[in-house]
Amino acid sequence: MSFIILFIMVIFAFQPANVNAGPIAYAVCQSACNLGWVSCYASAGLAAGTITGGLGAPFAAIACNVAQGACMAGCIGLLAAPTP
Repeated sequence: MSFIILFIMVIFAFQPANVNAGPIAYAVCQSACNLGWVSCYASAGLAAGTITGGLGAPFAAIACNVAQGACMAGCIGLLAAPTP
C-alpha cells in the first residue's frame, strides 16, 4: 500500500506546472508602448526625454504622452491574464 502512495506522489511531483507568461507579455506590451512614444516624439521633431511637462511643452509632446499613457493602461490586462 505504501508503494502505491509513493508512486502516486512521484507521478504528481513530475507533472508540468501551469505556466503564466502574463508578466512577460506585460513587459513586451510596455516596451512596445515606449517604442511608439519615442517614434511619436521623433516624428514631431523632438528628442524623447528632453521635454518636461508644463505650459511650455509643445502640443505634439503632450499628445504623445497622452497616447503613451493610454497604451500603457491597455497593458494592465496582460499582467493578470494567464498565458500557458
